[in-house]
Amino acid sequence: MTRGLVSLEATDAHRDLLAEAAASARGSDDDLVVLWHLDADKYDEDVTTLEAVGRIENVEYDHSSIVDGATAKARSFVTDVLGDSDVDVQIAVSVGSEDDRAERVLDAAAEHDCGHVFVLGDSRSPTGKAVFGDFAQQVVLNFEGYTTVRTV
Repeated sequence: MTRGLVSLEATDAHRDLLAEAAASARGSDDDLVVLWHLDADKYDEDVTTLEAVGRIENVEYDHSSIVDGATAKARSFVTDVLGDSDVDVQIAVSVGSEDDRAERVLDAAAEHDCGHVFVLGDSRSPTGKAVFGDFAQQVVLNFEGYTTVRTV
């Protein structure tokens, strides 16, 4: 049995990507790892807020509660899209910037021993991709397995 990794955020386009990945996983008896992305700046803001609340309440909150919340949100998203699917789904949370997103996907795919990666690509022109780079392009060029890119 192999494993696929799906790079997700809470958007309609990512819903479609997850449904496609689940259909592929069902057809090949694979598991899925959902990599849920948290923006580093938003994470830092949440940590600051959590620390401020902790100072007011004279309690020290564990920062892992932010990741736990993101995991719960991802699980809810997966359940909403897949329902009672027979595909085994594991949730992983990644914190970082858009600039290092491809690297985080590649690292997670290696960490979870994934042979297939599903990502959402930009519908940017070829010139725009060449000049500014592209998240999906970086994954395709650097992943040593199957890659499915769904464009917006």
